[in-house]
Parts: sequence; C-alpha cells; structure tokens
Amino acid sequence: MPGSTPAIARPYIGGQAVLEGVMMRAPWSFSVVVRRADGTLLVRERAMDRVVRGASRWPFVRGVASVAESLRLGSEALRFSVEQMERDLAGTAQAGPGVGILGAFTVALLAMVTGNGESPVPAKERDGRRAGTWLMLVVAVGFFVAIPQVAAAAVNRWLGLSLAVQSGGFQVLTGVFKLAVVVGYLLLIRRVPDIRRLFQYHGAEHKTITTYEAGEPLTVAAARPKTTMHPRCGTTFLVMVALVSILVFVCIGAALPRIHTGSALLDNLAFFAEKLPFLPVIAAVTFELQRLLARYASTGPLRFLLAPGFLVQRITTAEPTDDQLEVALASLRATLFREDEGLHAGAGEDDVSFPTYDAFLAAERLRQAA
Repeated sequence: MPGSTPAIARPYIGGQAVLEGVMMRAPWSFSVVVRRADGTLLVRERAMDRVVRGASRWPFVRGVASVAESLRLGSEALRFSVEQMERDLAGTAQAGPGVGILGAFTVALLAMVTGNGESPVPAKERDGRRAGTWLMLVVAVGFFVAIPQVAAAAVNRWLGLSLAVQSGGFQVLTGVFKLAVVVGYLLLIRRVPDIRRLFQYHGAEHKTITTYEAGEPLTVAAARPKTTMHPRCGTTFLVMVALVSILVFVCIGAALPRIHTGSALLDNLAFFAEKLPFLPVIAAVTFELQRLLARYASTGPLRFLLAPGFLVQRITTAEPTDDQLEVALASLRATLFREDEGLHAGAGEDDVSFPTYDAFLAAERLRQAA
C-alpha cells in the first residue's frame, strides 16, 4: 500500500491546498482531489513528463525553475477547484469565490502560501498556460516589490528620515513592508469562509505529507495528531524571501550605480529597475536555504530558524476535520499509485468521481490487485 514503502525508496512529495481539496505531486505524477457539495470525491490525476536536464538540475538554477513551475501547477489546480465550486453553486443563491473575484494576485498568493515542496517540471501542457503564469508573476512582483518600495518611500518622506533609496535603512524599511503586505493580506482573506476552509485543507495537506515522511500508514487516525506546520511550506518560503531580500539589498545596494536624479520618484523607479535582475537570485538563494533548513533544522537547536515561517503558517493553516484529511489522503494515495506502479508516461485519465472515501479506497485496492 502507498505509505508502506521503505523511506529510502520514497519519492519526494509536494502538495498544495485548493478550494475544497488538495493537490499532491511526485516526480512522475500529479493529482487533485476535491470534495463536491454532495460529498463525492472528484479525482483528477495524470502522469508528469518530467524533463529536467542540464542547468535545470544545478543548485540555485533549479530553484528559479521550481518556483515558476510550482506557481503554474498550483494555479492550475486552484482553478480546477474553483470550477467545481462554481458548478456546485450554479443555480443557487450562494456566492463562491470565483476566479474573477479571487483575482490574479489572490490566486498567485494562495498558490504560493499553500504550496509545499519543489515541483516537477513537466514538458506537456505548458504553451497554453505560459501567458497566465507570466501575468501572475508580474502581479506578484508588483505586490512583493513595487508596493513595499512605494510604502517605504512614502514613510521615508512623511517622517523626514532622508534615507537614500540604496541605503541599508531603506532596504530594512522595504523588507518590513514586504512582510506587512503579505501578512496583512493573508489576515484579511482568512476572514472569508471559503478561504478559511482552504487553510484547513492546507493543514490537512501538511499532516498528510508529515505522516508519509514519517513512514506511517496513510490513514486518518495516523494523520490526525500530526502538526499543521511544515518546514517546506510556501508560506515559510515567502517569509524567507522577504528576509533574504533585506540582506541581499543591504549588501549590494551601496555597490550598485549611484542614483541621484533630483526627484525622489525617479530615484525609486530607477532603483526598482536595478533590483529586478536580482529577484531570481533571491528566489534561488531562498530555495536552497529552505532545503537546508528543512533537512537540518526541523528538529534540534536550529529549529528556531524556522520560527518566523511557522509563525505566519499559523495564519495560512488551520486544524482540519477528518473529512478534509480524507481528501488530502486520497490525493496522496492517487499520486503514489501511479508513482509506485511506474506509470511514468501516457495521457492522464479522465476525472473520476467516488461517492465516499471508502469507495475510493475500495477502487484503489482493486487497482493494486489488477
């Protein structure tokens, strides 16, 4: 059964919460399971044509590729879950958080903060989705880079601090606003009932992956007592990006070409342009740093290094119900079946619906016996 494989042979698993569901991914497989309004489980799973060659495997380079692909794959899974919710709400008086209401930024942010681990890099189905991915990356840069810098410039002017845009003090101020934008927005959207439930599924995803990594049976009973925190969470990644960006720009700010146009607005625009080429570097450094911390600081005296990320995860995760754990477990089991059986090629199967979790488990047993 999935979950009983010796730890040394286990594939690396990542995941993400979606609306009323969970996405899981392994090196060669991908699945999304959502619970429909009538209680049924809708499963979408397929093989991943994992093509990772040359420079894509190098340290630091792999981080940039993984972040971009995680955003693309996670956004696809979120949109799939939104479609199912909209179908369930069609013809009712209820209103759900449709894609238009969520907006590009919220979809991008949720894809990042509820993600967990690196993403495979599939070669298929990319071309038709690249434009949307680039749009979300642009929106993310605007919220995580442009808005914090504008806020820092405004405070710098209002308080008469006279900090140069390339000074260490200005970079610290900008970093503070980066965290404030992310944390403030997360606190705001957490008040939306459907987003609150998504954060419960985020907790279910973490509990399920922790159970798998511990080598325990993939059951509700085994997953229930696990923590909702995970060191490889996308929430922790965003917090670390803000902290790493402070260090990077404090170190390199003074070394960049001096900016003094006589206009505070032009100075800020020029420095914003100077910072853009360093964003992939920050993402790559943060990716490698998070991998190291997840491996060596999850337990022991270095665990305090994960504290900032865990603190913000208290916003983006919540204690799940057993029904939500069933969805996360079903998603991981569906992913592991294809992975364990070596089904690394071929088109994905059609979406399959199961009336209950027990029915899903029964079908899984039949597939294993075939």
